[in-house]
Amino acid sequence: LMLLPGIVGDFMFVIPFVVTLALAISLIEAFWMLPAHVLSLGPVARAPGREQRARIAFTRVLRHRYAQALAWTVRHWIVLCLIVASLIAAAIGAAATGLIRVQFFAFDPMRIFYVNVDMPAGSPIGATLARVEQLENEVRRQMQDGEARRIASIAGAKFTDAEALFGDSYGQVVVALLPRAAGGREVGDMVEGMRAAVTALPGPGTVSFTQLSGGPPVQKPVKIRVRGDDLTELRAATAEVRRILESMDGTRDITDDDTPGRPQLALRLDRDALRDAGLSASQVARAVRLQVEGEIVAITRDQGAKLEVRVAAAGVTDDDVMRVLDAPIALPDGGATTLRALVGSESTRGPGVIKHYNLRRTITLEANLDTEKLNSLAVAESVRTTWEAQRTRFPRTDLDFSGELEDVQESLEAMKVLFLLGVGLIYLILAAQFRSYWQPMMILATVPLAFTGVAVGLLVSGSPLSLYTLYGVIALTGIVVNSAIVLIDAANERLKAGMGVMHAAIYAARRRVVPIIITTSTTVGGLFSLAAGIGGYSMLWGPVAGAIVWGLGVATVLTLFVMPALYIACMRRSVLLQPGR
Repeated sequence: LMLLPGIVGDFMFVIPFVVTLALAISLIEAFWMLPAHVLSLGPVARAPGREQRARIAFTRVLRHRYAQALAWTVRHWIVLCLIVASLIAAAIGAAATGLIRVQFFAFDPMRIFYVNVDMPAGSPIGATLARVEQLENEVRRQMQDGEARRIASIAGAKFTDAEALFGDSYGQVVVALLPRAAGGREVGDMVEGMRAAVTALPGPGTVSFTQLSGGPPVQKPVKIRVRGDDLTELRAATAEVRRILESMDGTRDITDDDTPGRPQLALRLDRDALRDAGLSASQVARAVRLQVEGEIVAITRDQGAKLEVRVAAAGVTDDDVMRVLDAPIALPDGGATTLRALVGSESTRGPGVIKHYNLRRTITLEANLDTEKLNSLAVAESVRTTWEAQRTRFPRTDLDFSGELEDVQESLEAMKVLFLLGVGLIYLILAAQFRSYWQPMMILATVPLAFTGVAVGLLVSGSPLSLYTLYGVIALTGIVVNSAIVLIDAANERLKAGMGVMHAAIYAARRRVVPIIITTSTTVGGLFSLAAGIGGYSMLWGPVAGAIVWGLGVATVLTLFVMPALYIACMRRSVLLQPGR
């Protein structure tokens, strides 16, 4: 897990690193320090007390009852196979049919949120401030007593979860919240409670909400890049993709980065008028340049500093650009005309910025999701299907899906490789220890049993399947095999001592059931508070602990019955093939 790439891997690196370090230190304690501690205490001979006698009696009863149940299970191994196969099939079916909700990135919300407003391009900052103050007043009305710490309005800037944007058309209401009181609302409930009222306020601009969360920085759940070379077609395609997103129940705060620029005057040369006037396009362009920004005619220096001498037409101001059309232009024959007679003009609004992705013009659409209804994979598949039906209308435009989906795909691909690497290393270690190719395979059979336990835990708790759950599953792979290792090692010792395969398996399981239960109980007990959310549930660390608790608990129960039966089935033939047996 320390090899997991990307932002998620960097953020979660501390977990496997600390666990590995702690296990290494515990080995030093067990091999060198613990024997010295035992010797220093010395043997103590005394009669067992009441608690000791009760513990011995309980252990004896537990082993006896377990041995009886195991013997029945071994005799009725078909029933055991049906039960295990049914559990595994049910777990796969629950994941495939959607009973287990999928939310790859589930974070703990921070006690702060933003109400954003994007005013039309060219709006003065005073108009933006007035609009923001209108939104602030409505936000204050929607907040309940004891919820808000501070509420402030900003005009001329907007802070997102990734960057800060500046401009007169940007505005934002920042709402900082107090710690949640007993029975108080979550951040998401506050936002959803005021969304309809805030967005329904009359006024210009687009209103959206931003909720901040802890955990590694990731992109928004939906991020679609619309790429093309023709700006008109690109904008039409963007509008179509926006319509597709808006038609889905569960999408919200849909925005794009096609920010309109300031008003501009577009001039188109009249070729016939230029020919009649005896002028070239470059001469007209120079005349326009002199009217607008001037032209550098000389360069001089003043005390070493470079100075440019610029000549520009007099009487033209920045707020009266239309007067450029009436500016006189000298003709070669000594006459004069105006720019209006030589060009056609059109007042348009230019793009605020033209972004590119892989050398093509790109408009990026982003959206948040209601995770109770949708996930990023479902949205991407739905948009892709609908887009294919509309693609003939936009032949020079294509879509690129990224956002949270991009992070998910990167993490999933890496987790697949790391899972296989971990299983491979476990197999090599076990093969070297047991000097067998088949016994490590028997031990690794506990891994699907652990996956069944994780599925049961997700169904019972109602938690979503997230990347952090899968992170816990990979960590669980190295933990869940311990019980099987203990059982098979003990059975091998008794087999070498001359016992039959069945007696060796049952006797080893009976002798090891208490250490296995103790080991599992200590692990589950240590992680239970985090998995159950005692003192507050964490959407980031809770799934990791929950995967280990449920997977280890269910897998241990199944291992105590499946592993002896599997050992008997696999080793009986091996023993018969050995000479002298």
